[in-house]
Amino acid sequence: MTEPSAAADTSLTREAEMKAEVFLPEDYRPAEDEPFMNERQLEYFRRKLIAWKAELLDESRETIEGLQEATRNIPDLADRASEETDRAIELRTRDRQRKLVAKIDAALRRIENGEYGYCEETGEPISLKRLDARPIATLSLEAQERHERRERVHRDD
Repeated sequence: MTEPSAAADTSLTREAEMKAEVFLPEDYRPAEDEPFMNERQLEYFRRKLIAWKAELLDESRETIEGLQEATRNIPDLADRASEETDRAIELRTRDRQRKLVAKIDAALRRIENGEYGYCEETGEPISLKRLDARPIATLSLEAQERHERRERVHRDD
């Protein structure tokens, strides 16, 4: 048996890189009158997710730098408590954003797999308005509402 050569691996990589980039006008917005999750819509949401992720990672970097700079000895107990509270809030916000980045990565994987835009529960298309507002959505509005009602009922138990 022969193992795949490095040349074969390289040609596959080049082939993937050469995949035609989808033209997307700057003012493009997905419309209901075009085929659902066509190449343009997928590219629109892919770019939106990538930009969102980059923004979150930049904010995270700034927070880390700010926390490193802010590490200082504050003699006044009230000032120190206030600074520690601010730091805890900032870290909690960053943790939520870290989880959001994981959801963005999952959405990008769904785009690659051809599963993006469809409800995980029903398999029906998620509305374009919902995806535009929440590009990491995995449930249609109706399925999300059912999920939240079930969650409320179980929480009240």
